[in-house]
Amino acid sequence: MKVYISADIEGITGITHWDEASKGKADYQAFQEQMTAEVAAACEGALNAGATEIFLKDAHDTGRNILTARLPEEVKIIRGWSGHPFFMVQELDDSFSAVVLIGYHSRAGSDANPLAHSFTESFDYVNLNGILASEFLLHTYAAALVDVPVVFVSGDEGLCWDVSALNERILTLAVNSGIGNSTISMHPNLAVKKIKEGVETALKGNVVLCKITLPDHFTMEIRYKDHTRAYRASYYPGARRAGTHTVTFETQDYFEILRMLLFVS
Repeated sequence: MKVYISADIEGITGITHWDEASKGKADYQAFQEQMTAEVAAACEGALNAGATEIFLKDAHDTGRNILTARLPEEVKIIRGWSGHPFFMVQELDDSFSAVVLIGYHSRAGSDANPLAHSFTESFDYVNLNGILASEFLLHTYAAALVDVPVVFVSGDEGLCWDVSALNERILTLAVNSGIGNSTISMHPNLAVKKIKEGVETALKGNVVLCKITLPDHFTMEIRYKDHTRAYRASYYPGARRAGTHTVTFETQDYFEILRMLLFVS
């Protein structure tokens, strides 16, 4: 069994402020450590479930956050950014059995996490077929392109609600809940324990039930905080300016959605 793990930081246990997610800030190291611990737990859970190969994408900011020497030796680690439209699931293909997402977070436009966003802080929101899209949704659709199910997600409570709304068979672990500019979280050691157990349980289950069917057509609307970014993005082939801060794009091929996001985010 070949397993793909993608890890972000804004849904790591206890994280509350952008300083805790930003390299060079004094508060960052503690959450770098927690991100590493949660990812290592996911890897251990996958190995316990019978994984023979694990690919791990460090998918936050620079892509250089996880303390790799603390991971099991069986793991292959993807650091940095290649520029491929699969973004946070770079190198994912149909040779994998399942995807695990660790430290993911609520979408732009949500009040469920003080650090809620989608791809970049320059987006006010990304709307896909009438749904405000999270990085979870966008990358779960990417996984569906290569017929690989997402089977386990950890992050904030708001994201877990969105995951269950898409497919209730996907196991989730809500480590935080956001209230205004604050969070309530479980103890970080308990989160590590539960992630390890949850990933093992998910991978030992019927992962096929976690698959989703992609829509036949996609309409994406991106609203920018800065109107000048919307003006520039409107010149992407096929994009249309729909307001001072908004562009739209339509396609039947989801890969084209990802390609557009690569060039306009």
